[in-house]
Amino acid sequence: MTIRVWDYLAEYEKEREDVLDAVGTVFRSGRLVMGDSVRGFEEEFAAYHGIAHCVGVDNGTNAIKLGLQALGIGPGDEVITVSNTAAPTIVAIDSVGARPVFVDVRAEDYLMDTARVEAAVTARTRALLPVHLYGQCVDMRPLREIADRHGLRVLEDCAQAHGARHHGALAGTMSDAAAFSFYPTKVLGAYGDGGATITADAEAAENLRRLRYYGMEERYYVVRTPAHNSRLDEVHAEILRRKLGRLDTYVADRRAVAQRYADGLADTGLELPRVTAGNDHVYYVYVVRHPRRDDIIERMRAHGVELNISYPWPVHTMVGFAHLGYGKGDFPVTEKLAGEIFSLPMYPSLPIGLQEKTIGALREVLSTL
Repeated sequence: MTIRVWDYLAEYEKEREDVLDAVGTVFRSGRLVMGDSVRGFEEEFAAYHGIAHCVGVDNGTNAIKLGLQALGIGPGDEVITVSNTAAPTIVAIDSVGARPVFVDVRAEDYLMDTARVEAAVTARTRALLPVHLYGQCVDMRPLREIADRHGLRVLEDCAQAHGARHHGALAGTMSDAAAFSFYPTKVLGAYGDGGATITADAEAAENLRRLRYYGMEERYYVVRTPAHNSRLDEVHAEILRRKLGRLDTYVADRRAVAQRYADGLADTGLELPRVTAGNDHVYYVYVVRHPRRDDIIERMRAHGVELNISYPWPVHTMVGFAHLGYGKGDFPVTEKLAGEIFSLPMYPSLPIGLQEKTIGALREVLSTL
């Protein structure tokens, strides 16, 4: 059998009764769109974060896009972010008509190098978009100081950081708004697409609710454009409500998997994840680094172990973003990482036996390089 990077089947078998009950609850409710399940999840997800407002949307990309629009970001504006991220982060910025402006990341934790941000601020800069990558948070304190000095908005991309903390503060609570994805692989994942934006700003929340529902304030009457049909599905919302109560357990299980990797691979020469001071890592993915990454992936395939690369192409090098004017060599740390990082199997229900087989195979491969 192949050991997959991610698998939900064992978790589903364990939670099957609750998942199917969630589906039945929605189907019996008499309301299949924007009903009690969406409202309930929004209230509970906001309460988990200690934030006043949560607006559920159809996916994480639109959580960023609508979050930017709700904060007043649009055509001609610049948004400072990173190239070491999933492309949807940049797609969302581009889709509101704003220009993504990149800064490099830090070699030690692969997160935004906040020391480079202020130099990237121009007269057109309107927002900072830090990406809490792989399960731990960007250092938000200097970003807040920069934002305050220059009158900028801050939107956190929390797609990979549900439940992560930075100096005790939950990811998503250190900014003007924060976007989450509930894609199935996420720390808190639905059984399909889903997303949400949270904010303490009542005006931004009102804008978000309009933007996700055709710009309507009441049925059939549009008060704001451009707008979207970006509603969170009732079934996904009800499943997420059930899973939200288990989020801290999922995180604990991920940390246990990460600890087994750390113990089993400590003396192999493989560069393991570093937890930045003040961070509580949730290990959305377990990213390691080695200069012979591609050889390792190929040899591990022969052992029946699937590995992944997050991400093999920095966004600034992609043809689809050539219009931004960046090229190879502009962000050397990001580009070097893209050739060396890869992810090991990581999910809460990963059986210990399969993880031990992965560790054993990886130790064998590394010993022969």
